Amino acid sequence: MTRTRRHALLLGAAALSVALTATACSSSGTEDSGSAKPASNADIQAALNAGGEITVWAWDPTLKKVVSDFEAKYPKVKVNLVNAGTNNEQYTALQNAVKAGKGVPDVAMIEYYALSQFSLAKSVTDLSALGADKLKGTFTPGPWSAVHAGTEGIYALPMDSGPMALFYNKEVFDKHKIKVPATWEEYIAAAKKLHKADPKAYLTADTGDAGFTTSMIWQAGGKPYTVDGTQVGVNFDDAGTKKFTTAWQQLISDKLLAPVPAWSDAWYKGLGDGTIASLVTGAWMPAPLASGVKAGAGKWRVAPMPQWNSGEDVTAENGGSSLAVMEASTKKKLAYAFLKYATVDEGAQTRIDAGTFPSTTKQLNSVEFLNKKDPYFGGQRINEVLAKSADDVLVGWSYLPFQVYANSIFNDNVGKAYVSGTTLQEGLKSWQDASIKYGQEQGFTVK
Repeated sequence: MTRTRRHALLLGAAALSVALTATACSSSGTEDSGSAKPASNADIQAALNAGGEITVWAWDPTLKKVVSDFEAKYPKVKVNLVNAGTNNEQYTALQNAVKAGKGVPDVAMIEYYALSQFSLAKSVTDLSALGADKLKGTFTPGPWSAVHAGTEGIYALPMDSGPMALFYNKEVFDKHKIKVPATWEEYIAAAKKLHKADPKAYLTADTGDAGFTTSMIWQAGGKPYTVDGTQVGVNFDDAGTKKFTTAWQQLISDKLLAPVPAWSDAWYKGLGDGTIASLVTGAWMPAPLASGVKAGAGKWRVAPMPQWNSGEDVTAENGGSSLAVMEASTKKKLAYAFLKYATVDEGAQTRIDAGTFPSTTKQLNSVEFLNKKDPYFGGQRINEVLAKSADDVLVGWSYLPFQVYANSIFNDNVGKAYVSGTTLQEGLKSWQDASIKYGQEQGFTVK
């Protein structure tokens, strides 16, 4: 990470000190303050009928058509869709705008792991009073839990989800007579078998990734993070964490992981030529594979995520984003109407048709969605596997209220395990200590 990028992250994270409260005013109008009585469906419809202008910060390309369709349906509403940067870039800009008290959008796209930072800082609106409390059961358990940000409030609506599965190159597996692993023990055995048969081939690539590591710990039953307001716990010494580190350390120590950074040109090449034969990742992966690994068309398949205990059905989430209404917005009812359109109503289907994996139970359970054959995956009905994973996500996971910063220092700590004699468990202890130190500096009570 460059010094400039690190500096930007530090500035952005500093804006999330617990002393920060969002008292800024949006420039988009004076429709409401969000402090009145709970809004009814009639109130939301009235806001749409009255019209107005809202600004949405998001980098998801599927929202372009959603905005166009929304404006066509509600011609009195103007939506300014702004790409303020991807994840950390946008979060820094958003936090700086909140702190400055100007330029805050009405709506912002926020990934699940970052949402608690904004909810704790009171930068985003609790949507319960706008009608979100009536949406329980509309979304799958993982995303719905994530937008609560560890509290009773509802601070965003899920855009998508990332239940995990095993994506694998069937051609490579068949060539080397490798059985699709159902457990992590079988996965490690498959990694050894493949690399022995072809020293240029690896079962997967991993050079250290915070999101992947925490998702794997999540599936293993680990709960390294506990959050109760400003009381935070960080402990990577629990049984679930050790279950993951013990297994994954074998792959690191035996050099069974392709030393190729994810999303690099070499990574895409490896996925295409078979030297990287599988990925364990979120359900959003089919679109990147189809667009970025054209040489793999017809070769790849999807299987359930390997289990820690044979016969179990336990998964975790990896990735996923939400749409939140900023507390500074004075068009909260109109902003919420757009959220609901984009995540629950017609916009949800528009985004799914464009390749987004749904977080809504209606779409996940539809016969059309489940029976859809994907030509890239040899005509497999991959949504059957992915939808089952969504149902099997282990509940109870929490992220830190300063997870954006914690993830930014992951490779400075845990990353050492991939390039030196430091073990994965030791790297996590270093990450733990650095996270605790930072949290305490920001005013949290961390243990």
